[in-house]
Amino acid sequence: MSTRRDFLKSAGALALGSALPFDLAFGAEPLTVGVIYVGSRGDYGYNQAQAQAAAVIKKLPNVKVVEEENVPETVAVQKTMEAMIEQDGATLVFATSFGYFDPHVLKMAAKYPKVRFAHCGGLWKSGDPANIASYFGYIDECQYLSGVVAGHASKSKKIGFVAAKSIPQVLRNINSFTLGAQSVDPSITTHVIFTGDWSMPVKEAEATNSLVDQGCDVLTCHVDGPKVVIETAEKRGAMSCGYHASQAALAPKGYLTGAEWDWATPYKALVADAQTGKPQPNILRGGLKEGFVKMSPYGPKVTAEARANADAVKAQMMAAQYVIFKGPMKDNKGADVIPAGTSHVQTDIALESMNYLVAGVVGQI
Repeated sequence: MSTRRDFLKSAGALALGSALPFDLAFGAEPLTVGVIYVGSRGDYGYNQAQAQAAAVIKKLPNVKVVEEENVPETVAVQKTMEAMIEQDGATLVFATSFGYFDPHVLKMAAKYPKVRFAHCGGLWKSGDPANIASYFGYIDECQYLSGVVAGHASKSKKIGFVAAKSIPQVLRNINSFTLGAQSVDPSITTHVIFTGDWSMPVKEAEATNSLVDQGCDVLTCHVDGPKVVIETAEKRGAMSCGYHASQAALAPKGYLTGAEWDWATPYKALVADAQTGKPQPNILRGGLKEGFVKMSPYGPKVTAEARANADAVKAQMMAAQYVIFKGPMKDNKGADVIPAGTSHVQTDIALESMNYLVAGVVGQI
């Protein structure tokens, strides 16, 4: 069966360019929305969380959703976007993977200035096409709370983190998880292994086993599909905290809680803007308070003390009264990264350029 990517292989497709009949106002009904995934929609992780949001907007009045999964971060995504626009009439396209942005979304947004593009990952900057919305959330709030729960649960005082790439969003999550655990016990260390890419099941299993062998008794991750990490930890008798979506069903004994996205919140906002013709924001952010992120329910191994501690911190976060990154703070090489008397609130754009691991993290960028 042919895909939307195949559509552009037909003769003359690339010559259509921007001379398309997009003179209709953005508020025209129905709105066709394209959603593109780098992996499977059922990956128990990043792509599933995005697909859950797509399922929500499918139910909105006068909205049609077209989807394509397993689209790599190559020119293939340009072909998929172009086919959704030309073949399906999409005027709002969610390009959900981090690597889709440069050069792919940038090129398509310049080519189709009347189409709205929404990219997940926080990469838009001044000078980029104005028809791009960069949506992301303060998931590190939930990672911090997972760390609080992990800090209470850990007996070895060594917790593990399987990470894909050392980009700022990943480093921010590693650091937040560590700081949450250290708020319970400052002696706790986080041991990190980077796999090198978003989906590396074999390396993820190897990393999880290695961390357990090193004595880590609570594990979490930042990879596209946490399934392998959570299942491997469960088999080894270790506890776990999930990421992206709930993996509780994969680890009925050891799952403590998890940091989940609620992408339906920005999806619905961007769809509403498109339907009414309202200009879209270039930067769209939110955390627990705004409903961009949420926590997995507590598992059976979470004590009453841990619940009370995490719930109290969460309440402060919901009231915008809790600061994760505050000085004095050193990195794991001993350098000062946040001076005493200063701090970074969640909305501080400087946090989106994080390039260090905090003291107590065992691992290298």
